[in-house]
Amino acid sequence: MEVNKELDLAFNFIEKTNRNLFLTGKAGTGKTTFLHKIKAESLKRLVVVAPTGVAAINAKGVTIHSFFQLPFEPFIPNATTKNTTIQRKFSKTKINIIRSLDLVIIDEISMVRADVLDGIDEVLRRYKDRTQPFGGVQLLLIGDLQQLSPVVRPNEWQLLKNYYQTAYFFSSIAYQKANVLSIELKQIYRQQNQAFIAILNEIRNDKLSSASAEILNKQYQPDFNPKKEDGYITLTTHNNRADAINQKELDNLDTKAEKYTANISGDFNEKTYPNSEHLVLKEGAQVMFIKNDSSPEKRYYNGKIGTVVYLDDEEITVKCSEDDIIDVTYETWENIKYTLNPETKEITNKIEGTYTQIPLRLAWAITIHKSQGLTFDKAIIDAEASFAHGQTYVALSRCKTLEGIVLKTPIKTASIISDATVNTFTKQLEENEPNEADLQASKKAFQLNLMGEVFDYHPFLYPVKRLIDIYYANKNTLSGNTIKPLETIKDSGIIPLLKINNAFKKQLASLAETVENPEEDATIQERFKKAVTYFKEHTKQHIATILSTLTYATDNKAVEKDFERQLKDVEDKLAIKTKILEALSNTFSTENYLKIRANSILEVSEIKVVKREIATSTEHEELFENLRLFRLSISSSENIPPFQIFTQKSLFEMCELLPATPKQLKKIHGMGKVRVEKYGEEILEIINEYAAKNNLSPVQEEVVIEVEKKNTKEISLDFFKEGLSIAEIAEKRALAASTIQGHLAHYVIEGVLDITEILSEEKVKKGLEIIKNNTFESLNKLKEIAGANFSYNELRILVKYSEEK
Repeated sequence: MEVNKELDLAFNFIEKTNRNLFLTGKAGTGKTTFLHKIKAESLKRLVVVAPTGVAAINAKGVTIHSFFQLPFEPFIPNATTKNTTIQRKFSKTKINIIRSLDLVIIDEISMVRADVLDGIDEVLRRYKDRTQPFGGVQLLLIGDLQQLSPVVRPNEWQLLKNYYQTAYFFSSIAYQKANVLSIELKQIYRQQNQAFIAILNEIRNDKLSSASAEILNKQYQPDFNPKKEDGYITLTTHNNRADAINQKELDNLDTKAEKYTANISGDFNEKTYPNSEHLVLKEGAQVMFIKNDSSPEKRYYNGKIGTVVYLDDEEITVKCSEDDIIDVTYETWENIKYTLNPETKEITNKIEGTYTQIPLRLAWAITIHKSQGLTFDKAIIDAEASFAHGQTYVALSRCKTLEGIVLKTPIKTASIISDATVNTFTKQLEENEPNEADLQASKKAFQLNLMGEVFDYHPFLYPVKRLIDIYYANKNTLSGNTIKPLETIKDSGIIPLLKINNAFKKQLASLAETVENPEEDATIQERFKKAVTYFKEHTKQHIATILSTLTYATDNKAVEKDFERQLKDVEDKLAIKTKILEALSNTFSTENYLKIRANSILEVSEIKVVKREIATSTEHEELFENLRLFRLSISSSENIPPFQIFTQKSLFEMCELLPATPKQLKKIHGMGKVRVEKYGEEILEIINEYAAKNNLSPVQEEVVIEVEKKNTKEISLDFFKEGLSIAEIAEKRALAASTIQGHLAHYVIEGVLDITEILSEEKVKKGLEIIKNNTFESLNKLKEIAGANFSYNELRILVKYSEEK
C-alpha cells in the first residue's frame, strides 16, 4: 500500500504514543491492510480481537468473548451478579498475557456493543491498572460506523437502555473516559471513478441527491439475466434469499455433483467455519474465493469470482477470465489462541485447531453482511429489503465500478437506512482530527508518562490499605507482627514516594518544555538516573525491609485467604518494581522500558507462592496444640468455624496466662460469658492438667475491691465480664444505660472487648454500612437515616468504632 498522511499519522500514534485511537474510513480505504501492517511491524505487545468468529478468523485474531471471557448475555456495568466477568476464572497464561499487554486491536468496531466494550474495560482494569480506562492498555479501534451496526435484541435493549444512550461502542462508559483520538482514512483504493465515489459518499451521509439517484438508478435492470461467463454475484439482505438463489442455480446445472468434506482437527467452533463443511460443487457453478492465496503466486484473493470448469476428488479448476484459469486445492484456516513463548516471553499465536477445505463457495448470491470487506468486479444488488443501518452503502461499496453494478430494485430513500446518532458522532470526529503537532505533543507526553510510571507507587496503595482494613476488621482473629509494618510501609514508604514522584514529574515537565524528544536529552537522562538510585534505596529501606518483618496468624480461613491474596499482590508489585529499577539504572528508552516492564511482570508471575511464616510461637507448645485440637473437634462436631469457638488471639492468651477458674477465663480476650459457659469447663480441664503435669502454678484469683478512686469505666467492665447485662449494670450502679454503653464502647475501641459482645454481628454490619454510605453532621441526623432499628447509644458505639477502624 502506498503511504498516505492519514495512515502514516495513525501508525505513529500507535507506535510512538499511548493514545487510544479510532481508525475509521470509507469502504476500500485500507483499514484491514493497516491492521495487518501494525500486527507485522509493531514493537508493542498486542492482541487482535473481533466481535464475530468470521471477522476474527479474517483478522487472524480471536473473538472478543473468547479472549476476555465475557458472558453472552448483556453486561451490566458495576453489577455483582454471577453473570459478570469478575466471576470468570482466567488461566494463569491468559492473566500473564493481559498483564503484559501494551495494545489491544479491536477490528470491526462498528459491530461491538457498548456493554461489550465496558466488559473489556473491567477485565483489563482487574489485571492491569484499576485506576485507568481499559487498565491503561492502548486501544486501536478499527471500523466504519456507516457500515454494519451492533446486533441488539429488543429484550437485551430493555436491560441496556438504563445504562447507555445507544448500543454503539462510543456510548460505553469506559470509552467516554478514554480520551480517544479519531483518524479517518480518506484515500479510496477500491474505486477510482470520482463520480461513483461521490455517489457512495452521498449514500454514506444519507444525502443522496436527485441527480446522483438518477445516475445510480440507470443501473436498474429488473429483468437482467447475466450470462454464465459474466461472473455476476447477487448481493441480498437475508441468508434465505442468498441460499435459495445458490441452490436453484446449482440444481439447474445438469453436470455431475462432487462433494468436498472439510478436514477439521483440534478445536474449531462450528459457528466460525469459513464455508460449508460439506461443499457441493458442479462443473459450471459460479464460485467465489473466500481466502487469499497462500502460495507465492497469489493467484486469487478473498472475493474473486469465477466459474468451475473442471473438478475431481482433489482438485478444482476455476476460470476467472480467458487468460486467468486457476487450479484450486485445499486451503487451511487456523483457529488461534494467544499464548506466551516460555523462552522469549513474547505473545505468540498457538494453533488450537484447523479447518481444511476448498476455499470456494457458491457465488451466484451472498448476503450483504457476509460481503463486508470483500471486493467485486460485477454485482447484482437487491437492497429492497434493507433492514439495518449501512446495508445499502455496504452493498454498493463492494463494487469497483458503477458500470459493474446491476440493481434489481431502484435505490430509494427508504433503502438507505441511516442513524442520526452515528452521523452526529462522525461529524464531531471530522471536526477534531489530530495533526502532526498533536502527534509530537502526545509522543513527548508518552515518554514523560513512562518515566513517571517507573517511580509510580500508587499501585501499592490499594493492597496495603486493604491489608490494613482486613486487620482492623478482624484483629480479634489475627495475631503476629502485622499492623505496625503495614502502617510503616504506607506512611514512611509509599506516601513519601508518591509525593517525591509528583515533584519529579513536574521537574521532568519543566526540563522537557523546550525538548522535542525527552529520552534523547542528556539532562533529563541524568536526572532520571539519580531518581532511580534514590527510589531504589528508599524502596529497599522503607518497603522491602519492613515487609520482611511482617508475620500474621489467623484461624479464619476466609480472612487468611483475603489477607494472603493482598499480601501476594504487594510482594509481586515490589518484585516487579525492584527488577525495573535495577534494569533501568543506566538509561531510559521507551522501547527498552516496555520490554523490561513486560518481562518483569512475566518473571514475577512464575515465582511460586511461598507461604509466609506464621507467628505461632509460645513457650507452652504442648498446651497450644491440645487446645487447638480441642477447638478443632468442637468445630467438626458443631459444624462451625474454629474462630467462633475461640479465636487464635484467645488461644495465645490462654497459653500465656494459664487461667485456672471461670472468672479468670472470662478475662481472656474474646472469652465472654456465653463461651465460658459452653466450653469453659473443658478448656480449664486441659489447662489445669497441663499445669499439674509441668509443675506450673495457675494464676491466682485477684481480690477486686471497689473504691471511690477506681476508674468508673473499669468498674463497668468488671461487672460486664462477670456476666451482667448493660441494664443490670446500670441498675446496680444507679447510672443511665447510655452511660454504661459509653463505658463499654471505650473498651471496644481499646480492643479489650469485641463489639459483637455488645451488639449482634448483623447489627454491626448494617450499622457500619449506613455510616460508610451516608454523610451526616450529627448523631440526630444519623438516627434519622438509621431509623428505629438502632438506638442512639448503639449508633454512638458504632460511630466511635468506625472512626478508630
